[in-house]
Amino acid sequence: MQRSAGEKMEIIRIVEGSQLCVKRTLQELAISRSTFYEWYVRYREDGYDGLKQRSNQQG
Repeated sequence: MQRSAGEKMEIIRIVEGSQLCVKRTLQELAISRSTFYEWYVRYREDGYDGLKQRSNQQG
């Protein structure tokens, strides 16, 4: 399922503000840790724009 940049940003906010540990919060949201951390790294590097859909660049 493709998520919008806004949805990804909301998930990041939920995880950052959660009283639960990251692992448990992501389980509750049904988001894999690897997916979340991919988004989080892109967000930390490029801000909100890093969360936008990336086009497939071929040839």
